[in-house]
Amino acid sequence: MSLSWLPNAISLLRIALILPILLLFVNDEFGWALALFLVAGLSDGIDGYLAKRFDWNTRLGAFLDPAGDKLLAAWSFGTLAYLGHLPVWLAVVVILRDVVIVTGSILYHYLVRRLEGEPTRISKLNTAMEFMLLVFAISRAGYGWPDNITITIMGAMVLVTVVISGYDYVATWIRSARTGPEQ
Repeated sequence: MSLSWLPNAISLLRIALILPILLLFVNDEFGWALALFLVAGLSDGIDGYLAKRFDWNTRLGAFLDPAGDKLLAAWSFGTLAYLGHLPVWLAVVVILRDVVIVTGSILYHYLVRRLEGEPTRISKLNTAMEFMLLVFAISRAGYGWPDNITITIMGAMVLVTVVISGYDYVATWIRSARTGPEQ
């Protein structure tokens, strides 16, 4: 029996964890929220590893994995900013980048050529920085650690990687679109 469905199931699990995590944020249950958030974050690495290691890559998985990451990050940033645990402007920048990437990838896919979504290194770094900042913000809200300066430095790192990775995606699509549709 093949387990090729497993990476997609793990991505769906990550998406399913979003609502409980958000409810825990709203109810000031940051210890449990942190635990579930860490499970969701680890699931991203596990599903990617399984898909690559056993060649269980699917078109659905290519959609579910980044969708799970973006949904978890966007809703977490938005909720934590609303609750005052992250700056609103940073949440807006992070969410706006994801909106630009999703919109751009859809437009590119339908107007230029089929998009084979492989994240860039800077995008992977950005995702890691975002999740690290979210872990720190949740931990700070629940346990008072780390200090504000650490959160500020992480926020600055996220801002830099958001801008660079967003620019990288758009510039890559523009360069590729100039070559015209594949024949």
